[in-house]
Amino acid sequence: MDFSRTENAATLQGDMRSHHEDFQVDEIPDFLPTGEGEHVCLKVRKTGQNTEWVGKQLADIAGIARRDVSYAGLKDRHAVTTQWFSVWLPGQEAPNWSEHLPESIEILEEVRHHRKVRIGTLKGNRFKLILRNCQGDRAQLAETLAVIATQGVPNYFGPQRFGHEFHNIERATLWFGSDIKPKARHQKKMYVSAARSLIFNQYLSHRVDTACWNQALDGDVYQLEGTNSCFYEALDETIMQRVAEYDLHPTGPMWGAGALMTHGNVRQLEQEIADTQTLLCQGLEKQGLKQDRRALRLMVGELGHQWLTENCLELRFSLPPGSYATSVLRELGEFRNVAELNRAQPA
Repeated sequence: MDFSRTENAATLQGDMRSHHEDFQVDEIPDFLPTGEGEHVCLKVRKTGQNTEWVGKQLADIAGIARRDVSYAGLKDRHAVTTQWFSVWLPGQEAPNWSEHLPESIEILEEVRHHRKVRIGTLKGNRFKLILRNCQGDRAQLAETLAVIATQGVPNYFGPQRFGHEFHNIERATLWFGSDIKPKARHQKKMYVSAARSLIFNQYLSHRVDTACWNQALDGDVYQLEGTNSCFYEALDETIMQRVAEYDLHPTGPMWGAGALMTHGNVRQLEQEIADTQTLLCQGLEKQGLKQDRRALRLMVGELGHQWLTENCLELRFSLPPGSYATSVLRELGEFRNVAELNRAQPA
Protein backbone atom coordinates (compact mmCIF):
# COMPACT_ATOMS: atom_id res chain seq x y z
CA MET A 1 0.00 0.00 0.00
CA ASP A 2 1.39 3.38 -1.00
CA PHE A 3 0.32 6.97 -0.45
CA SER A 4 0.50 9.80 -2.96
CA ARG A 5 3.34 12.29 -3.25
CA THR A 6 2.97 15.93 -4.24
CA GLU A 7 3.53 17.29 -7.71
CA ASN A 8 6.80 18.88 -6.51
CA ALA A 9 8.30 15.60 -5.26
CA ALA A 10 11.83 14.76 -6.40
CA THR A 11 12.91 11.42 -7.87
CA LEU A 12 16.16 10.70 -6.03
CA GLN A 13 17.02 7.06 -5.32
CA GLY A 14 19.38 5.79 -2.65
CA ASP A 15 19.88 3.96 0.65
CA MET A 16 18.91 5.02 4.17
CA ARG A 17 19.92 3.56 7.55
CA SER A 18 22.98 1.78 6.15
CA HIS A 19 24.50 2.36 9.61
CA HIS A 20 22.95 3.42 12.91
CA GLU A 21 24.84 6.72 12.64
CA ASP A 22 23.05 7.46 9.35
CA PHE A 23 19.84 8.23 11.27
CA GLN A 24 20.38 10.57 14.22
CA VAL A 25 17.57 12.06 16.33
CA ASP A 26 17.96 14.58 19.14
CA GLU A 27 14.95 15.29 21.32
CA ILE A 28 14.09 18.95 22.01
CA PRO A 29 12.74 18.88 25.59
CA ASP A 30 9.89 21.05 26.81
CA PHE A 31 11.02 21.20 30.43
CA LEU A 32 13.98 22.43 32.47
CA PRO A 33 15.06 20.20 35.38
CA THR A 34 15.13 22.07 38.70
CA GLY A 35 18.01 20.16 40.25
CA GLU A 36 15.94 18.72 43.09
CA GLY A 37 12.98 16.39 43.53
CA GLU A 38 11.98 12.73 43.61
CA HIS A 39 12.72 12.04 39.95
CA VAL A 40 16.19 11.50 38.50
CA CYS A 41 16.19 12.82 34.93
CA LEU A 42 18.67 11.20 32.57
CA LYS A 43 19.65 12.46 29.15
CA VAL A 44 20.43 9.24 27.31
CA ARG A 45 22.11 8.56 24.00
CA LYS A 46 21.22 5.12 22.67
CA THR A 47 22.54 3.31 19.61
CA GLY A 48 20.63 0.48 17.95
CA GLN A 49 18.19 0.05 20.85
CA ASN A 50 14.51 0.87 21.28
CA THR A 51 13.16 3.21 23.93
CA GLU A 52 11.15 0.60 25.83
CA TRP A 53 14.17 -1.66 26.20
CA VAL A 54 16.27 1.20 27.58
CA GLY A 55 13.51 2.02 30.06
CA LYS A 56 13.55 -1.57 31.30
CA GLN A 57 17.33 -1.50 31.77
CA LEU A 58 17.09 1.67 33.86
CA ALA A 59 14.31 0.19 35.99
CA ASP A 60 16.28 -3.01 36.59
CA ILE A 61 19.41 -1.10 37.60
CA ALA A 62 17.42 1.09 40.00
CA GLY A 63 15.54 -1.91 41.38
CA ILE A 64 12.13 -0.37 40.71
CA ALA A 65 9.04 -1.22 38.67
CA ARG A 66 9.13 -0.47 34.94
CA ARG A 67 6.15 1.89 35.34
CA ASP A 68 8.33 4.21 37.46
CA VAL A 69 10.54 5.02 34.47
CA SER A 70 9.09 7.56 32.03
CA TYR A 71 9.97 9.27 28.75
CA ALA A 72 8.49 11.88 26.43
CA GLY A 73 8.29 9.77 23.28
CA LEU A 74 9.47 6.65 21.47
CA LYS A 75 12.60 6.92 19.35
CA ASP A 76 13.78 4.80 16.44
CA ARG A 77 15.74 1.64 17.13
CA HIS A 78 17.93 1.57 14.02
CA ALA A 79 19.44 4.94 14.84
CA VAL A 80 21.52 7.01 17.25
CA THR A 81 19.03 8.96 19.36
CA THR A 82 19.16 11.29 22.34
CA GLN A 83 16.23 11.62 24.73
CA TRP A 84 15.29 12.25 28.36
CA PHE A 85 14.10 9.58 30.81
CA SER A 86 12.96 10.08 34.40
CA VAL A 87 13.43 7.49 37.14
CA TRP A 88 11.34 7.79 40.31
CA LEU A 89 13.72 7.49 43.27
CA PRO A 90 12.16 9.33 46.24
CA GLY A 91 14.63 9.61 49.10
CA GLN A 92 17.09 7.28 47.39
CA GLU A 93 20.55 7.76 45.97
CA ALA A 94 20.82 7.13 42.25
CA PRO A 95 22.95 4.13 41.27
CA ASN A 96 26.05 4.36 39.12
CA TRP A 97 24.25 3.82 35.83
CA SER A 98 27.32 3.49 33.64
CA GLU A 99 28.62 0.52 35.62
CA HIS A 100 25.63 -1.55 34.56
CA LEU A 101 24.66 -0.23 31.13
CA PRO A 102 25.94 -1.67 27.83
CA GLU A 103 28.08 0.44 25.50
CA SER A 104 25.03 1.12 23.34
CA ILE A 105 23.54 3.30 26.12
CA GLU A 106 25.36 6.42 27.32
CA ILE A 107 24.27 8.81 30.09
CA LEU A 108 24.97 12.38 28.94
CA GLU A 109 23.34 14.30 31.82
CA GLU A 110 21.86 13.44 35.22
CA VAL A 111 19.78 15.91 37.23
CA ARG A 112 16.92 15.80 39.74
CA HIS A 113 13.45 17.15 39.01
CA HIS A 114 10.17 17.43 40.95
CA ARG A 115 8.09 15.94 38.12
CA LYS A 116 8.42 12.88 35.94
CA VAL A 117 8.93 13.20 32.20
CA ARG A 118 5.52 12.71 30.63
CA ILE A 119 4.53 11.53 27.16
CA GLY A 120 4.46 14.53 24.84
CA THR A 121 6.62 16.85 26.97
CA LEU A 122 8.89 17.74 24.08
CA LYS A 123 9.01 20.61 21.61
CA GLY A 124 10.06 18.33 18.79
CA ASN A 125 13.05 16.48 17.37
CA ARG A 126 16.11 17.42 15.34
CA PHE A 127 17.23 15.00 12.64
CA LYS A 128 20.51 14.37 10.87
CA LEU A 129 20.19 11.79 8.09
CA ILE A 130 22.81 10.34 5.76
CA LEU A 131 21.54 8.98 2.44
CA ARG A 132 24.03 6.82 0.54
CA ASN A 133 24.36 5.59 -3.06
CA CYS A 134 22.16 8.44 -4.25
CA GLN A 135 21.28 8.70 -7.92
CA GLY A 136 19.16 11.41 -9.48
CA ASP A 137 18.78 15.02 -10.53
CA ARG A 138 20.54 17.31 -8.02
CA ALA A 139 18.93 20.43 -9.43
CA GLN A 140 15.47 18.90 -9.04
CA LEU A 141 16.32 17.89 -5.47
CA ALA A 142 17.40 21.43 -4.61
CA GLU A 143 14.15 22.81 -6.02
CA THR A 144 12.08 20.33 -4.01
CA LEU A 145 13.95 21.16 -0.79
CA ALA A 146 13.35 24.86 -1.39
CA VAL A 147 9.61 24.20 -1.72
CA ILE A 148 9.57 22.02 1.41
CA ALA A 149 11.38 24.70 3.43
CA THR A 150 8.60 27.20 2.79
CA GLN A 151 5.49 25.10 2.11
CA GLY A 152 5.96 21.95 4.21
CA VAL A 153 5.05 18.35 3.32
CA PRO A 154 1.99 16.09 3.66
CA ASN A 155 1.78 15.06 7.32
CA TYR A 156 1.63 11.29 6.78
CA PHE A 157 2.09 8.78 9.56
CA GLY A 158 5.34 6.92 8.92
CA PRO A 159 5.63 3.26 7.86
CA GLN A 160 6.79 2.24 11.35
CA ARG A 161 3.19 2.83 12.50
CA PHE A 162 2.01 -0.01 10.27
CA GLY A 163 4.76 -2.56 10.88
CA HIS A 164 6.66 -4.67 8.38
CA GLU A 165 4.44 -5.30 5.32
CA PHE A 166 1.49 -3.70 7.19
CA HIS A 167 1.54 -6.44 9.83
CA ASN A 168 -0.10 -4.17 12.42
CA ILE A 169 -3.06 -3.54 10.11
CA GLU A 170 -3.45 -7.28 9.56
CA ARG A 171 -3.47 -7.86 13.31
CA ALA A 172 -5.93 -5.03 13.90
CA THR A 173 -8.25 -6.45 11.24
CA LEU A 174 -8.06 -9.91 12.81
CA TRP A 175 -8.74 -8.49 16.27
CA PHE A 176 -11.66 -6.27 15.26
CA GLY A 177 -13.23 -9.01 13.14
CA SER A 178 -13.08 -11.82 15.70
CA ASP A 179 -12.72 -12.63 19.38
CA ILE A 180 -8.95 -13.05 19.06
CA LYS A 181 -7.63 -10.25 21.27
CA PRO A 182 -3.99 -9.22 21.57
CA LYS A 183 -2.47 -10.54 24.78
CA ALA A 184 -0.32 -7.55 25.67
CA ARG A 185 -1.51 -4.02 26.36
CA HIS A 186 1.21 -2.49 24.18
CA GLN A 187 0.05 -4.64 21.25
CA LYS A 188 -3.51 -3.34 21.58
CA LYS A 189 -2.22 0.22 21.59
CA MET A 190 -0.02 -0.47 18.56
CA TYR A 191 -2.84 -2.02 16.50
CA VAL A 192 -5.31 0.73 17.40
CA SER A 193 -2.76 3.39 16.40
CA ALA A 194 -2.08 1.62 13.10
CA ALA A 195 -5.78 1.41 12.21
CA ARG A 196 -6.38 5.07 13.00
CA SER A 197 -3.27 6.13 11.10
CA LEU A 198 -4.27 4.18 7.99
CA ILE A 199 -7.63 5.95 7.70
CA PHE A 200 -5.95 9.34 8.13
CA ASN A 201 -3.24 8.55 5.57
CA GLN A 202 -5.80 7.38 3.01
CA TYR A 203 -7.75 10.61 3.41
CA LEU A 204 -4.58 12.71 3.16
CA SER A 205 -3.48 10.74 0.09
CA HIS A 206 -6.76 11.64 -1.61
CA ARG A 207 -6.23 15.32 -0.81
CA VAL A 208 -2.70 15.10 -2.23
CA ASP A 209 -4.05 13.40 -5.37
CA THR A 210 -6.48 16.27 -5.88
CA ALA A 211 -3.83 18.91 -5.04
CA CYS A 212 -5.77 20.36 -2.10
CA TRP A 213 -3.88 18.96 0.90
CA ASN A 214 -2.47 22.40 1.63
CA GLN A 215 -5.55 24.43 0.68
CA ALA A 216 -8.69 25.38 2.56
CA LEU A 217 -11.90 23.73 1.37
CA ASP A 218 -15.39 24.80 2.36
CA GLY A 219 -16.27 22.52 5.27
CA ASP A 220 -12.72 21.99 6.56
CA VAL A 221 -11.69 21.96 10.20
CA TYR A 222 -8.45 23.87 10.87
CA GLN A 223 -5.55 23.51 13.28
CA LEU A 224 -3.59 26.49 14.54
CA GLU A 225 0.13 26.18 13.73
CA GLY A 226 2.20 25.06 16.69
CA THR A 227 -0.80 23.90 18.73
CA ASN A 228 -3.35 21.09 18.92
CA SER A 229 -6.22 23.59 18.83
CA CYS A 230 -8.79 22.74 16.13
CA PHE A 231 -11.95 24.54 15.06
CA TYR A 232 -14.50 24.71 12.26
CA GLU A 233 -15.19 27.96 10.49
CA ALA A 234 -16.96 28.71 7.24
CA LEU A 235 -14.58 29.41 4.38
CA ASP A 236 -13.90 33.07 3.71
CA GLU A 237 -11.00 35.25 2.54
CA THR A 238 -9.56 35.51 6.05
CA ILE A 239 -9.39 31.73 6.46
CA MET A 240 -7.89 31.31 2.99
CA GLN A 241 -5.26 33.94 3.78
CA ARG A 242 -4.34 32.36 7.13
CA VAL A 243 -3.93 28.96 5.45
CA ALA A 244 -1.82 30.54 2.70
CA GLU A 245 0.38 32.15 5.37
CA TYR A 246 0.78 28.81 7.25
CA ASP A 247 -0.96 30.13 10.36
CA LEU A 248 -3.72 27.53 9.91
CA HIS A 249 -3.65 24.04 8.43
CA PRO A 250 -6.57 21.95 7.13
CA THR A 251 -7.01 18.73 9.09
CA GLY A 252 -8.03 15.13 8.53
CA PRO A 253 -9.92 12.62 10.69
CA MET A 254 -8.41 10.59 13.51
CA TRP A 255 -11.25 8.10 13.66
CA GLY A 256 -13.33 7.35 16.72
CA ALA A 257 -16.86 7.51 18.08
CA GLY A 258 -18.91 10.66 17.57
CA ALA A 259 -19.80 12.99 14.73
CA LEU A 260 -17.24 14.34 12.29
CA MET A 261 -16.39 17.99 12.92
CA THR A 262 -16.29 18.82 9.21
CA HIS A 263 -19.22 19.99 7.07
CA GLY A 264 -20.63 19.59 3.57
CA ASN A 265 -18.55 17.96 0.85
CA VAL A 266 -15.51 17.61 3.10
CA ARG A 267 -17.49 15.61 5.64
CA GLN A 268 -18.92 13.48 2.84
CA LEU A 269 -15.42 12.76 1.52
CA GLU A 270 -14.14 11.81 4.97
CA GLN A 271 -17.08 9.46 5.45
CA GLU A 272 -16.51 7.88 2.02
CA ILE A 273 -12.86 7.18 2.89
CA ALA A 274 -13.89 5.74 6.26
CA ASP A 275 -16.53 3.55 4.62
CA THR A 276 -13.75 1.71 2.75
CA GLN A 277 -12.45 0.62 6.17
CA THR A 278 -15.71 -0.14 7.99
CA LEU A 279 -14.26 -2.91 10.15
CA LEU A 280 -11.38 -0.73 11.35
CA CYS A 281 -13.69 2.21 12.06
CA GLN A 282 -16.10 0.08 14.06
CA GLY A 283 -13.22 -1.47 15.98
CA LEU A 284 -11.81 1.93 16.91
CA GLU A 285 -15.20 3.08 18.13
CA LYS A 286 -15.63 -0.07 20.24
CA GLN A 287 -12.24 0.58 21.82
CA GLY A 288 -13.56 3.88 23.12
CA LEU A 289 -11.65 6.29 20.89
CA LYS A 290 -13.31 9.62 20.10
CA GLN A 291 -13.20 11.64 16.90
CA ASP A 292 -10.08 13.81 16.76
CA ARG A 293 -8.13 15.77 14.15
CA ARG A 294 -4.60 15.91 12.74
CA ALA A 295 -3.10 18.57 10.49
CA LEU A 296 -2.73 17.58 6.84
CA ARG A 297 0.33 19.81 6.44
CA LEU A 298 3.65 19.49 8.28
CA MET A 299 6.01 22.44 8.46
CA VAL A 300 9.71 21.54 8.40
CA GLY A 301 12.16 23.63 10.41
CA GLU A 302 15.91 24.27 10.08
CA LEU A 303 16.08 22.42 6.76
CA GLY A 304 19.55 22.11 5.27
CA HIS A 305 21.52 19.74 3.09
CA GLN A 306 25.01 19.12 1.76
CA TRP A 307 26.62 16.56 -0.50
CA LEU A 308 29.36 14.81 1.48
CA THR A 309 30.57 12.92 -1.59
CA GLU A 310 29.38 12.45 -5.16
CA ASN A 311 26.52 10.18 -4.05
CA CYS A 312 26.24 10.73 -0.28
CA LEU A 313 23.73 13.32 0.94
CA GLU A 314 23.39 14.75 4.44
CA LEU A 315 20.02 16.19 5.50
CA ARG A 316 19.26 18.21 8.63
CA PHE A 317 15.86 19.41 9.82
CA SER A 318 13.56 19.66 12.82
CA LEU A 319 9.97 18.49 13.22
CA PRO A 320 7.24 18.99 15.83
CA PRO A 321 6.09 16.11 18.09
CA GLY A 322 4.08 13.33 16.49
CA SER A 323 5.54 13.78 13.02
CA TYR A 324 7.84 11.57 10.98
CA ALA A 325 11.13 12.10 9.15
CA THR A 326 9.85 9.74 6.46
CA SER A 327 7.24 12.38 5.56
CA VAL A 328 10.15 14.53 4.39
CA LEU A 329 12.11 11.71 2.77
CA ARG A 330 9.19 10.43 0.69
CA GLU A 331 9.02 13.84 -1.03
CA LEU A 332 12.67 13.52 -2.05
CA GLY A 333 12.45 10.11 -3.73
CA GLU A 334 12.64 6.42 -2.92
CA PHE A 335 15.17 5.09 -0.43
CA ARG A 336 15.89 1.50 0.51
CA ASN A 337 15.76 0.92 4.26
CA VAL A 338 18.96 -1.10 4.59
CA ALA A 339 18.35 -1.86 8.28
CA GLU A 340 14.98 -3.45 7.46
CA LEU A 341 16.45 -5.41 4.56
CA ASN A 342 19.24 -6.77 6.76
CA ARG A 343 16.75 -7.76 9.46
CA ALA A 344 14.59 -9.64 6.93
CA GLN A 345 17.51 -11.71 5.63
CA PRO A 346 17.98 -15.17 7.19
CA ALA A 347 20.99 -15.60 9.44
